[in-house]
Amino acid sequence: MKKKFLPFLCGFFALFLLLPSVRANAYAGVTVYINGEKLTTSDTPRIINSTTYVPLRDMCELFGADSISWNDSTKTATINARGIKIYITQGNTYIVANGRYFACGEPVRNIGGRLYVPVRLLAAAFASSVEWNGTSYTVKISDSGGVPVSGERYYDADEVYWLSRIIYAESGAEPFRGKIAVGNVVLNRVASAQFPNNIYDVIFDRKFGTQFSPVASGTIYKTPNADSVIAAKICLEGYSINKSILYFMNPSLATTNWISKNRPYAFRIGTHNFYY
Repeated sequence: MKKKFLPFLCGFFALFLLLPSVRANAYAGVTVYINGEKLTTSDTPRIINSTTYVPLRDMCELFGADSISWNDSTKTATINARGIKIYITQGNTYIVANGRYFACGEPVRNIGGRLYVPVRLLAAAFASSVEWNGTSYTVKISDSGGVPVSGERYYDADEVYWLSRIIYAESGAEPFRGKIAVGNVVLNRVASAQFPNNIYDVIFDRKFGTQFSPVASGTIYKTPNADSVIAAKICLEGYSINKSILYFMNPSLATTNWISKNRPYAFRIGTHNFYY
């Protein structure tokens, strides 16, 4: 397992959706260029919660999409472009491209009956780079026509196997964001000189006693659910809620208070408290 992870590369046609549309005048506008070509559309790119959103259909057409289809039952758009198959689901904080899982902290949104996507997610799906100018509120995307390496080639099967299992064993009933945070703890330990330098050894580390209770109980060997596997892959892409957290605990279930007494508190997600 490498100590450095790849940095994260942190609209649609009319949809008759039940979820309420977001008011357009509530957000700051932004100008988007792809290879110098300005995105000109009535569906305006905008900044929401410090994240630049772009209309899906217009952006995909500039990227050279061959087809775009919509499944209303799953609220999922499927895009085919230059050999890339992309799945984008309303409400998810990640998109899928060639079996890769690219995530950010903000969800895919329905705005005025159109699907809007964080620009860095869409750029990652097309193996493109993004440059942000905070003075002019301008996004410049450089697209060379590339294709992201497939998930089969990118992810190490052994890393996915063990990381998804510890995520499931520790946080199977936790919110999706909580699953990612547990995965972050494991990978932060891998990156830290205080712990072993690979996922398996971090999980089964016994230097100061068993580090994770599922190792002692045997639940580490249970087959993970789909969300836990996805969370593991998102973590392996380099997405992190926090790169410094090293511990977590459920205060109502913990058999010892060592963590809360000895480590600085960071935040809480679901039933877990996270610590530095």
